[in-house]
Amino acid sequence: MIEVGKKGKRYSPRFQFQVVLEVLKGDREVTEIARAYNIHPVTVSRWKQEFLENGAEVFGKDRTVAQYEKKIRELEQLLGRKEVEIALLRNFVEGSS
Repeated sequence: MIEVGKKGKRYSPRFQFQVVLEVLKGDREVTEIARAYNIHPVTVSRWKQEFLENGAEVFGKDRTVAQYEKKIRELEQLLGRKEVEIALLRNFVEGSS
């Protein structure tokens, strides 16, 4: 858990995930879990709702990251080719003068 300024407490994603997992297990009520972690039950319920709404995105991130990495490699190769072209053109212009 991390505390930040006037906005109240901020919790790490790992901590939030741990709390939501406990809620989803169903062994204890949300209020019990919230009390155990000294968190307001509304906050725990909000985390659970966010997880249920956005949980599928977790499984899509690896594919997205791979796509971005591929695009970065392509752009780096393009940049390298352009740098070579610029160097060749400079040599040509300097050789013509």
